[in-house]
Amino acid sequence: MTLASCGGGGASGAQASVSAPAPSPSTAAAPTGDWQLVWSDEFDGPALDRSRWNFIEDCWGGGNNEQQCYTARPQNVSQEGGMLILRAHEESWTGAAWPPHIAQYRSDPDAQNTKPFTSGKVTTQGNASWRYGRIELRARLPQGQGAWPAFWMLPEDDVYGSWPLSGEIDIMETVNLGVECAECELGGENSVLGTLHFGDRFPDNVYANRETSFPGVLDGEFHTYGVVWEEGRFTWTIDGEPFGSMEASEWWTSASSVANAPFDQEFHLIINLAIGGNWPESANLGGVSTEGFPKQVEVDWVRVWQCDADPATGRGCMEGN
Repeated sequence: MTLASCGGGGASGAQASVSAPAPSPSTAAAPTGDWQLVWSDEFDGPALDRSRWNFIEDCWGGGNNEQQCYTARPQNVSQEGGMLILRAHEESWTGAAWPPHIAQYRSDPDAQNTKPFTSGKVTTQGNASWRYGRIELRARLPQGQGAWPAFWMLPEDDVYGSWPLSGEIDIMETVNLGVECAECELGGENSVLGTLHFGDRFPDNVYANRETSFPGVLDGEFHTYGVVWEEGRFTWTIDGEPFGSMEASEWWTSASSVANAPFDQEFHLIINLAIGGNWPESANLGGVSTEGFPKQVEVDWVRVWQCDADPATGRGCMEGN
């Protein structure tokens, strides 16, 4: 049974590595092969394309004690003005306590749960998935204590077993943006993280992340958050500039000794806006502030490229390959 989802700092488990500083601009990615756009959504139509995206509906809390129910209502998920909007409201809501992949293992599969917020979550599961590539989202992110937007990936098939044996790729996460804290730089909390989850079954799961201070995330403008995923390597980026990377020697799964496992399989995309949970509620001011609702993630586009230099490994379009 999967026990957690989405959360570089919030999921249970030991941290396998610490944050890394952003490299100098001289190390920015430079194409040496050709990136081919293989999938995108510009969100230009009148409604979200249901052949591409699934709406998540549950009040589970993601295994992290999050305080939202996800619904498919237009109040929570909509396509407006060329944007995908995931909007969180402060409102009591009752819905399924378990998502389907967990409910099947529960003695009370039809149990209900009530949460004090509603929000939106969409995935490409069953519609589109990839192994290796450059994966980016251009978005404007919400601020405030308890706000937890994320752009991430889960395996299309649990080849190595249930979470985290088959891995999790967090492309972008932020929590509590703009909130004052003793450790924060001028302007308040502005950390952006990229994280991998892997290891053994809960509670022996682990994660490794890369983190950068990015004051631009507080300017109210759109920015592009991405990852370049190659065989044996991840490189996280903001506005095209790398801020951290990770090699295969830094991850593992107890389910296999195959090189690069579990990150050698196809993964699908997820975008969500969580409210509260173990990680944001334990950081900065603590808890969840009810100020500033509704809060929203505005997504201008999502794009996936793959490298034609060596499709089997995804390598050849980054400097140093």
